[in-house]
This record gives sequence, C-alpha cells and structure tokens, in this order.
Amino acid sequence: MPKFFSDTIIFNYNWDQVAQGFWKRYPNPNSKHVLTEDTVHREVKSGKLFTKRLLSKTNSIPKWAERFVTTKQVNIVEESIVDPKRKLLVTYTRNLGYAKVMSITEKVVYIESEEHPGKTVAIRSAWIDSQVRGFSRAICAFGYERFKKNCMKMVGGFNHVLSTLYPHHNILPSTHSTITAAAKLKDAAKNASELAKSKAAPIYASLHPNQS
Repeated sequence: MPKFFSDTIIFNYNWDQVAQGFWKRYPNPNSKHVLTEDTVHREVKSGKLFTKRLLSKTNSIPKWAERFVTTKQVNIVEESIVDPKRKLLVTYTRNLGYAKVMSITEKVVYIESEEHPGKTVAIRSAWIDSQVRGFSRAICAFGYERFKKNCMKMVGGFNHVLSTLYPHHNILPSTHSTITAAAKLKDAAKNASELAKSKAAPIYASLHPNQS
C-alpha cells in the first residue's frame, strides 16, 4: 500500500535567496551521497524557467533489501519550474532505477511566507510505492521512515549552503512541522511520476500544454 509523506519547512531566507541557492545546494556536508548532477534541458517560456536535471545518488541498503537491489547507485530525474513574477519554485523528483522495488516521487513548493515576511516556506510531499508482491507494505514502511529521516538532513544541508552564500544574513533556527493535507499545496508544475500525475493532473497539463 503506497505511503504519503508531507511536511513544511520555513527557511530564514527570502524567496530570491532560496531560489538562487537551490541551484547551488550540492555539494554540502549532508550530500555525500549525491555523486553527479547534470542539466539535460532548460528553457524559458512565458517568463518561467523550466529545467530538467539528472542526478546520480548512492545510499546504504539494509541486508534484507540485497535480494531486490544489486547496486547502491540510482539515477534521479529532477524537473522544476521557476516563476519569478509569482515568486514560486516547484520541483518534482523521482527515481529511475529500481522503481518497481520502491518508487519515490517528491514534490516541493517554495513560496514566500505570508506569516513570516522575509522568509520562505517549503511544502514537501512524497509518494512512496512498491510493486514487490508480498513485500510492498514492508518496503513502503521502510521507505517512509528513511525518507522522513533524510528530510532533516536535506534541510540541514540546504541551510549550510544558504549560510555560505549569505554569511551576513541574520540566522534563526529553521521551523519544521508536519502537515496533514496535500490540499494546502500551492502548485504549478508537472508531476514526474505516474502516481503523482494521477493526483495532480492539472499540474501535469500546465507543463505540457501541447499534449492536452
């Protein structure tokens, strides 16, 4: 049974700083598992920046997973849309390798904070699924817990990059909390996974108007 994860982060930097820092978040002390990153497509349409990147990552796997996975390295596709006029950055990532064993589709929406001027809200959602018969529930549960744990590492790594880029910025601890409803997301981007597409068809259509 698929698992759904959702949380929200408040970065103590304005949206322009976060949007610029997004492209420089690797390497950082928490990203040793990220091996490579390559931009495979980029274009500007209607004042918005559309980008597709390919990342390769590695991760430790538990002993029981070795029967399903033969290598620790996996390729990740990352698609994003930046709308500077609306101050909106939306990203989608999904794994290309071992998707039948465990697929993770992640969506992050970066917007200006209405409650905290000068700060940026990052709303994260993830769909975790497995097609391994007899083991899907256990694999999804494992993937959920690992993803939840890794989120804190990702936030720490991104904050490190931001503090390096803006060393004179007045830093306060970032706020992290869990949200329960995907309806709170303010999105305008394509879901790069079939699972997420079914949950966000209007977003997919907005990035592929020629296919509608």
